[in-house]
Amino acid sequence: MVAHVRYHLTLLTLNATWTEQRRRPGYHQKPPGPFLSQPPVPLKNLSSKWVFECSALSKQGQRFFSSLATATAAGDTSATNRLIKKFVAASPKSVALDALSNLLSPHSSYPHLSAFAFPLYLKITEARWFEWNPKLVANLAALLDKQGQYKELATLISDSTSKLQLRGRDLALFYCNLVESHSKQNAVGGFGDYFARLTRLVHNSNSVHVKRQGYKSMISGLCEMGRPREAEDLIEEMRGKGVKPSVFEFRCVLYGYGRLGLFEEMQSSVAQMESSGFEVDTVCSNMILSSYGSYNALTEMGLFLQKMKDLGIPFSLRTFNSVLNSCPTIISMMQNSNAAYPISIQELIKILSEDEAMLVEALVGSSVLKETMKWNALEAKLDLHGMHLCSAYLIMLMWIEEMRKRLNSGNYVIPADVTVVCGSGKHSSIRGESPVKQMVKEIMVRTRSPMRIDRKNIGCFIAKGSVVKEWLC
Repeated sequence: MVAHVRYHLTLLTLNATWTEQRRRPGYHQKPPGPFLSQPPVPLKNLSSKWVFECSALSKQGQRFFSSLATATAAGDTSATNRLIKKFVAASPKSVALDALSNLLSPHSSYPHLSAFAFPLYLKITEARWFEWNPKLVANLAALLDKQGQYKELATLISDSTSKLQLRGRDLALFYCNLVESHSKQNAVGGFGDYFARLTRLVHNSNSVHVKRQGYKSMISGLCEMGRPREAEDLIEEMRGKGVKPSVFEFRCVLYGYGRLGLFEEMQSSVAQMESSGFEVDTVCSNMILSSYGSYNALTEMGLFLQKMKDLGIPFSLRTFNSVLNSCPTIISMMQNSNAAYPISIQELIKILSEDEAMLVEALVGSSVLKETMKWNALEAKLDLHGMHLCSAYLIMLMWIEEMRKRLNSGNYVIPADVTVVCGSGKHSSIRGESPVKQMVKEIMVRTRSPMRIDRKNIGCFIAKGSVVKEWLC
């Protein structure tokens, strides 16, 4: 068992706010380590977390992009035009829009093909099933702005605003979309332009809905652009205009500071949120944990997990994802396909650093596993959907221990079947290749598990409950 070192955590009452706890004398028995006294530096080697941010393309979309790349490399413009026309004509609505969305995403797996987003969009507008969508247009506008395709951008915006000119509310909400999409693409020039236009619309509107949505988009956009102080000023402006800020705006500001490593300001934002009547919940907590993780502040992350426990703030799958995506040892193991990683929690803790071990122990004691398990006379099921690879790995180790405990206790009915759902790779960055499935398979093989891939559903491992009991007990 790894001792909780560096800080002695005082047990806290559940009715005290997160901010009040920080103010209590003797909360930290030792002063903060050197990390907090120095400007935080983000982890460059961990900036690409072991997660899959882009939605997977269909096989049809993959073939289209592959052909498009080949034609582009050959410099054959007429071929690319034919490919786009043929793809839209032969594709269902969902496939065509998924392909376009992939090109528009800041995290696209095909950034070298993003120049084809506009011609693909134009061809899609000719389809019978096409319906004008302000968010889609805003995302395209932001990409065009970032690429410097200003002529195409002007045409797109002119056509869109002419559709909405007589509908003031819809026009304002369209500018909300433009502000948000430009901030996500970090398109500075366009962001400033549409931010100014939206500001004028908000100030001139008598609609509370328009004002509320406008401030929401401007605040989230400023935070996305790394300008949380200006966003904080807008919250005060909202109050002055008689618009009550929601928890969303406070979350944006605290995460905006957290992403910049400005943790004192982040904590001040938490205090302001609490003073406005909003509690620190699981969503806010995950943002704080993610901020600490981005700057390798593992000790601070461990302390905050303890605060969550003391305040009764429940952990979630995102809590697991945020924490474990920040543990370099576990990330390294999961990325190394040849690594013989530990197949029990005790073995895992032995190879972790002190801080990482403290984080893993905090997660192991949570109720997240039980919430992802289903248990009755017919079936015991574990569903790993929604988990990043590192989280799925730890949950699997926890599941083996929990299964052994339940099957040995005599207090639970022996299920007829046992199922582990890991997915077949439909939502992985490379469709059909599931890192989670490969990890589960490795654990099953090394523990000599009787569970095998289901022939009817290749995204599941199955076995009879009685056989699993023999294996674990």
